[in-house]
Amino acid sequence: MADSHGAEHPAFQHHFANMEQQREASTLGMWLFLATEIMFFGGLFTAYTVYRSMPAGAVNFAEASHKLNVILGAVNTGVLICSSLTMVLAVWAAQVGSRKLQVLFLVLTILLGLTFLGIKAVEYHDKFTHHEIPGYNFVYEGNHPIEGPQFQQMFFTLYFAMTGLHALHMVIGAVLLTILAIRAYKGAFSPEYHSPLELTGLYWHFVDIIWIFLFPLLYLIGFHER
Repeated sequence: MADSHGAEHPAFQHHFANMEQQREASTLGMWLFLATEIMFFGGLFTAYTVYRSMPAGAVNFAEASHKLNVILGAVNTGVLICSSLTMVLAVWAAQVGSRKLQVLFLVLTILLGLTFLGIKAVEYHDKFTHHEIPGYNFVYEGNHPIEGPQFQQMFFTLYFAMTGLHALHMVIGAVLLTILAIRAYKGAFSPEYHSPLELTGLYWHFVDIIWIFLFPLLYLIGFHER
């Protein structure tokens, strides 16, 4: 006979034996989803590696990287690290049964995520103003006029593709956190049931980790030469 422990909980799904099995299944599903996300970003990281490994790519990627604002990138790195902390604290608040702290930490995580996106918007606007968007209006300023324009445009193509995709994941995460904050305010999560918070936390930490790789790869190339 299937274990009916937790079967009376409103969030319990009838096709599971108990709440613990339901939690384990949902956690496995999230990890499988994140594995597909790793492969998704992996293609962009592979393209970056191939172009940067070329002799002309190493020089021109570094030259293009110097046009990025390291300070803003570093601030955004700190912002995301803090958002991971507040996300962990939101899960902890659910585990100890504090509804107010759940909402507080979820709102703080959302605000930190929006801060990241705001700073990224400032950076994008700067690239647009200085004609560093790949395409017809791209303006090359460097010391390698033959291969420089091609490789610097490739750098900025990868920059916008990688950071833009990352920003899209941030937007999705902010929407999910908003939904969770509303549910937390209504008392949906408790020490017995808080899987949505844990799973969204895994997603949020994954997005943060992606940025931890993007920051040095895009912003810190030849940093000692700046």
